[in-house]
Amino acid sequence: MPARLALIFSYGVFLAEKRENDFVPVHILLNEKETEDVLSKMNLRRDNLPKLLSEDPQVKKIGAKAGQVLKIYRKDGEHEYEYYRTVVDA
Repeated sequence: MPARLALIFSYGVFLAEKRENDFVPVHILLNEKETEDVLSKMNLRRDNLPKLLSEDPQVKKIGAKAGQVLKIYRKDGEHEYEYYRTVVDA
């Protein structure tokens, strides 16, 4: 009978801290004043913003609730862009 090798790993070894991943953009929860400022500057209503599900890992991590707005920073080469999303229940 050939020898067999079994490797046992803790589940935590495979979980990456998402914010440390260069491919996951930074998510920032806006307070109500910041949200209103952004919406008035962009001449939008909260429901006009693209949606982000409450089940999204980054939404869960920062504790955002349905109706709150997130600012997301994305890098494209040397440029950084701001995006806004409103959280909705899944």
